[in-house]
Amino acid sequence: MPVITKNRELRPHTYTGGAGNSSEMENKFKEGCMKNSERTFEQALQCQQQNSLSCLISMEDAAFVIHSPLGCAGCVATVNESYKVGQHYAGKEVLKNAHYVVTNLDQKDVILGGEKKLRKGITDVYNRYHPKMIFIFTSCASGIIGEDIDAVAETMQAEIDAIIVPVHCEGFRSRIMSTGFDAVFNALSEYVLKDEHPVTDQHLINVFASTYIGVPDQREIARILAALDLVPNFIPFYSNYEKIKKIPTAIASVSLCHVFADNFMQWLNDQYGIPFSVTGMPLGTKNTDDWLRGVALLVGKEKEAEEFIESEHQRISEDLGVLKEKLGGKRAFICAGSGRSMATARLIEDFEMKLVGIQTPHYDEVVAPKIGRLIEEYGEDFVVDIASLQPFEQANLIRRLKPDVFIGLANWASRQGVATTHVLDSKHITLGYTGLVYLGNKINDAISNNGLNQKLAKHRPLHYKESWYEQNPFQYLV
Repeated sequence: MPVITKNRELRPHTYTGGAGNSSEMENKFKEGCMKNSERTFEQALQCQQQNSLSCLISMEDAAFVIHSPLGCAGCVATVNESYKVGQHYAGKEVLKNAHYVVTNLDQKDVILGGEKKLRKGITDVYNRYHPKMIFIFTSCASGIIGEDIDAVAETMQAEIDAIIVPVHCEGFRSRIMSTGFDAVFNALSEYVLKDEHPVTDQHLINVFASTYIGVPDQREIARILAALDLVPNFIPFYSNYEKIKKIPTAIASVSLCHVFADNFMQWLNDQYGIPFSVTGMPLGTKNTDDWLRGVALLVGKEKEAEEFIESEHQRISEDLGVLKEKLGGKRAFICAGSGRSMATARLIEDFEMKLVGIQTPHYDEVVAPKIGRLIEEYGEDFVVDIASLQPFEQANLIRRLKPDVFIGLANWASRQGVATTHVLDSKHITLGYTGLVYLGNKINDAISNNGLNQKLAKHRPLHYKESWYEQNPFQYLV
């Protein structure tokens, strides 16, 4: 029987809805009296299938069958762009698209079943691309009608000279999109690694990199790890079959985001005895310091880590001083996944900015201490909104809080005239100490050159009525 991914909501003390003052929420969480709120009205929600797709779509020697209606593959276009950007920075002269097909389930298939289309999709991608691995992604449609993709994979494995890997990532199953990452790693452990025990490489470390960690960032992380005499095995973005098979040979594992591959690293520890570190995303000085020290502790290189940290702080001190003069006191609102939002909140502290609000898709035993640390480091409270997207709440909050800059996906905030930027950038170094300088300048540029957003607010404002902005942004939370 396949290992079906457990929803992250089933983890103890995990919340997918709620909002309020940061100190009040932290205290309620500590006291065990925090309530998981539901919304009587919702406007948007990201599904876990999108994370599963984006996680694997850049595998170099793999092909993909998306067992869904055509629209479910729409998100692939964005990740495919990042995949091609990565190929460019890796020095490839001819750029290729991700190798995928969509079974295009329709009304007839929902009634009678889509197994015939799935089998054809597997055959087509194999004959067209001759991959080493074929991943099958489920969807809401295929999940609702109970398509047995594992049985199809098993029966077709004898016909196909490629490892067929089912990924159970029906979007409706979890309100926490990071469950899609878990589905990917469960599939890799069951169908690709298969409990093999190769010889350990004393210099290799698994680095589990979330979707938008580009090649420039991978090179920067490799430079940082070289200070500890370690070579990274980046999984799974820009990865391949050979790198996947090397996972059990690593001396240690680390993630570039606290929600990414945490269960999988625990499984590697249980199965192979590979120690791991989960700290957070190495954005800015404090986050990068913590991240590197976590790795150093695993391999007994604490002294080397401290020497490197000191030299890097000295290297960027002048640039950081200039950025503090430009950005000090500026007010920021942050919206991102829980890992990136918490890391970004500490990043802007390097510039002596002020945090006025933060949106995170969930709140749990990992997020709560990070909120507490932010309260302590900033010395004052801020608004916390536990929300996966929900632009109507975000628009109301931005109108009330009046930040100088919105850091996150700018779809809605830009039309309110607020300066917007984000820390996702596959073309530049954003991580580590070098990335700190780039992101500081990027935030400053957004604030200094906000003409476009001001024109959008004037000519293409959001469609909400003025009466909505006068209401409590959290009135639909019960």
